[in-house]
Amino acid sequence: MHFTAPDEAIAAALRSIGKAQPRCGRTKVVAVDGPSGAGKSDFAAALAQRLPDAALLHMDDLYPGWDGLRQAVADVYDQVLAPLARGESAAYRHWDWKHDRYAGWQDLPPAGLLLVEGVGSGARPGAELESVLIWLEADRAVRFRRGIERDGDRYLPHWQGWAVLEEALFEGDRTRERADLIVDTTR
Repeated sequence: MHFTAPDEAIAAALRSIGKAQPRCGRTKVVAVDGPSGAGKSDFAAALAQRLPDAALLHMDDLYPGWDGLRQAVADVYDQVLAPLARGESAAYRHWDWKHDRYAGWQDLPPAGLLLVEGVGSGARPGAELESVLIWLEADRAVRFRRGIERDGDRYLPHWQGWAVLEEALFEGDRTRERADLIVDTTR
């Protein structure tokens, strides 16, 4: 299903989450994925407000730097999803962007619902343990403008390099094609 209105998209996401069954042990995992600047963080925050018992994990906390997309996809599976599927506690290595290094381990409290938000959150191998995949997208120019407004012009080279990495990941993984919901946030 494809949506452009935010309220309709949130309502559709909540319906999908409500109908979904846990596929990661006892946890329903909802991935909010899509390219940078599409509005994933805002969308996930809106969902989290309506799902107060949900835990929220931001992929930005896992990427080990601007070249760390593939590593974070592996880490979210190895450190979070696979342990939860086995009924174990989950923890992930938290990345400190300011100091460009890992800043230790972050425990993830047990929850019946886990929202994972960010580029690569719906990618394989973790996709097999996710109950719902929500894909957000927007026109490239809109996404770029949002990102530069948020991060500043000094991040332009990083943004350009990151765009290449995410395009390669999405093309190889075919993430959008597997989405339960597609939300266009261009407007």
